[in-house]
Amino acid sequence: MTGENTILGPLEPAGGHWALGDATRPDTHWVELRPDGLRQHGPDSGGRLVPWHRIMTGVSITWGKHAWSTNGRGAYTLRGMVAGRDGGWLRMTLRHPYEDDRLRFDQHARPYRAVDVLRLEHLLRQLVDEGRPQLLGDPRWVARAVAHLAGGRNSWLTSGALRGAAAEAVAAAGS
Repeated sequence: MTGENTILGPLEPAGGHWALGDATRPDTHWVELRPDGLRQHGPDSGGRLVPWHRIMTGVSITWGKHAWSTNGRGAYTLRGMVAGRDGGWLRMTLRHPYEDDRLRFDQHARPYRAVDVLRLEHLLRQLVDEGRPQLLGDPRWVARAVAHLAGGRNSWLTSGALRGAAAEAVAAAGS
């Protein structure tokens, strides 16, 4: 899979950039991947930017309507899909000052495969751990990485297999 139709869980192309969450519906929350960082968009704000250099560790995706109710990893169906439609949160630890942060996104009408969400989360972690999260601000690079990760079997994967898939996607996308 390549091009504008490639998606990975809640990550999809949206108007020349990539976004977590549904950027096409009015009155939704979504996170834009930009050259200068992650930009939180929402109906009740003009947006908030988290520069790439501030993201240091703890990247995860959780599910739930409220930030305080998303400590768990979420619920999944027997068919390996994310259950619930309350939205999601991109969680991370920031530096200068040190703080935990959450960026909210609303889910698309389509369901998300759990394996795609896990692959996306491991890709984000890999880039942060390597000190290269700014690659996520390059739409062409993200398209290549997503094309490498998208699709495939929706089966249980080990943490090692997910780390390996993320490393292969980073290598396949180049730098």
